[in-house]
Amino acid sequence: MIARSSPLRLRNFRYLFIAHILSLVGVGVMTVSLSLTAFEAGGTEAGGTILGGILALKMISYVLIAPLAETVLSRRPRRATLVTIDILRLGIVALMGLAFSSWQIAVLAFLFFAISSGFTPLFQSVLPDLLEDEDSYSRGLALSRIAYTLESILSPVIAAAALKVLTADDLFFLASGCFLGSAVFLFTTRFPASHVSHKAPFLERVSKGLRIYALTPRLRGLFMLNFALSLSMAWVLVNTVVFAGGRLGDAEHYYTLLMTCYGVGAAIGAMTVPRLVRRLDERRCMAAGVFLFATLGIFLSLVSAPPVAGLMLLWSGFGLASSLVLTPGGLVLARSARSGDRPAVFAAQFSLSHAGWLLAYPVAGWLGASIDPAHAMGILSLASIAVTLLALRVWSAADPLVRAHSHPDLPADHPHLRDHPGQGAEQVHAHDFHIDELHRHWPQRA
Repeated sequence: MIARSSPLRLRNFRYLFIAHILSLVGVGVMTVSLSLTAFEAGGTEAGGTILGGILALKMISYVLIAPLAETVLSRRPRRATLVTIDILRLGIVALMGLAFSSWQIAVLAFLFFAISSGFTPLFQSVLPDLLEDEDSYSRGLALSRIAYTLESILSPVIAAAALKVLTADDLFFLASGCFLGSAVFLFTTRFPASHVSHKAPFLERVSKGLRIYALTPRLRGLFMLNFALSLSMAWVLVNTVVFAGGRLGDAEHYYTLLMTCYGVGAAIGAMTVPRLVRRLDERRCMAAGVFLFATLGIFLSLVSAPPVAGLMLLWSGFGLASSLVLTPGGLVLARSARSGDRPAVFAAQFSLSHAGWLLAYPVAGWLGASIDPAHAMGILSLASIAVTLLALRVWSAADPLVRAHSHPDLPADHPHLRDHPGQGAEQVHAHDFHIDELHRHWPQRA
């Protein structure tokens, strides 16, 4: 039974949520196939390096293309655009199943990720318009995060079951079916109207999200916390298949088992985040998640031969900690920009956060191949802790949304000053503060 306050009571959100799960499972099944293909090609010595390189291609496409894609695609109907992207991804993944060399798969993977770079920011920008009050949006974000974690659970399980009758290459066709299902549900969803304005020049629209991001301290802190997590989480995503094959002796079985445990933990973490954020706040919740992930990583590096049951618990802990960091990010983004600027800010977040992964993936692959993989995890975890401590200095604990400020450059009869009358000669006034055309600098006073 769906709770009365759940966003799943809304048909449009429910269909959007199902489409999200199918899309993510498609990406997840494809990633499982890529991982097994990389391990088959490189073994324990180079498998992580190969997979890290492929995932680095993913990050390059996301970093370079996402802001441009948002600027171009936000002009177009969101439903038709998302459906078109799913159909294109369906075809590309099917071609991966027909490819006969690793360079062809790498080229197709880059093309796939380049097209996908326009999907996530556009998809995320729909949620604040569909769920307008903060509590519903918070629950929607938690469910969206659960969709990501369901992918972590379902993808390895589906892949493990499919591998009993299919080869790793055949998994690409299974992923194509998921994208087809996603396109069908998106097509039957009624999308809310977009509030994005397109009057500004192209280059200004491209840079808008990055400028808002750079001038908002909490967003800079958000980036650093995401980067801190990526340093240690990249090891899990890149080296789990190497760890399973080298340490446990069966890459296919133990990789899917450990990643399923990771997904279960992530689902539990995502469900606890709304209550945890209400009790703490986004900043402390995210920092606690990074510290927990890093602590578990250091523990893995210190234990020489943990039993399989212990590894299952450890990977579940990794998943739980990752949700504590990744789930609240949407709330921070939504309250850091006006409704019309949110797609640009989501695109900036998408691009900048993946810039961190662009560094983390190849480093995790190279370090895991150069030294003992478990020791590599310990080094990356210590780096995560260091970056988190710096992030807590950048993102102040005192971070009110309403901030006092003035507009000495505006005439006294400006509509903004009429809507928000101030006090004193400087007309100091206070309201929810966002970086935009009228508010180009962050105020020093709260």
